[in-house]
Amino acid sequence: MACVQDNTPRIRHDDLLLVSTLRNERVRLPYFLSYYRGMGVRHFLMIDNDSDDGTREYLLGQKDVSVWHTTASYRNALFGVHWMNWIAGKYCHGHWTLTVDVDEFLVFPFCDTRPIPALTDWLDSSGIRSFSAMLIDMYPKGPIDAQPYREGQDPFEIAEWFDSGNYMISTNPVYRNLWIQGGPRARLFFAEEPVNAPALNKIPLVKWHRSYAYLQSTHMLLPRGLNLVYETRGGEKASGALLHAKFLDTFMEKTEEELTRRQHYAGSREYVIYHDRLQRDPDLWCNWSEKYINWRQLEILGLMSKGNWA
Repeated sequence: MACVQDNTPRIRHDDLLLVSTLRNERVRLPYFLSYYRGMGVRHFLMIDNDSDDGTREYLLGQKDVSVWHTTASYRNALFGVHWMNWIAGKYCHGHWTLTVDVDEFLVFPFCDTRPIPALTDWLDSSGIRSFSAMLIDMYPKGPIDAQPYREGQDPFEIAEWFDSGNYMISTNPVYRNLWIQGGPRARLFFAEEPVNAPALNKIPLVKWHRSYAYLQSTHMLLPRGLNLVYETRGGEKASGALLHAKFLDTFMEKTEEELTRRQHYAGSREYVIYHDRLQRDPDLWCNWSEKYINWRQLEILGLMSKGNWA
């Protein structure tokens, strides 16, 4: 990786940081940056994997953004995990750090009235080092390519719907993290083999230490104690959700690109399945789909919890 914009000297000791790897996400960036700035992120550490759509150029010149560029293989970097671990180890030690993709938007208890630093202050006072957020795939009603996404637009004006049930949960006996699968991707793309559906468990918010490391996306960490983010004998732990704005009209172009690049897990097998299914029927909505309202709705449905945070 080559640093093409280093604003890290601006980082203050108590700043909330965000780390992300991206490629060709120019149209998403204005809303993504605005959303997380409004939520309290003070510095963005962005790894550009050789974008050619103006992504890197858009980020340059923004004072709260540092940018690295690489032409290396996303697959060989464990799908960006090695890059993000290196960045976090060098710049995020001692900081609460959010690690997300540019189509993932954190919601959490009281997020309509409190920013992320209010949450991390409470986590600090409770001696908690990591915070989980289940990934919830959002989608429109009707074909996903029917409504064009505009730069700067809230993606959830289009992708308003989600699956409120049909989730499977197990515990990884080695790393002790939860493993969650389900939602529209299991229902539509992996109906015949749900065990191969994408993982929805995430631990995106961590009080980072240079000795920590993600092992596979943000699904699990070392040391293993960071993965104990679910309910225990002591009661239910607070958790959030990552609203996943993957299924917009831009997704069709992404699947076409991945059929050529083959840089995702298992030779981009997941994207091959997406492409085949969406060519036949690009509608993810069903009669059991639920329209998103707010975080309280997700808590009622059991998809997140405020635990003992009042």
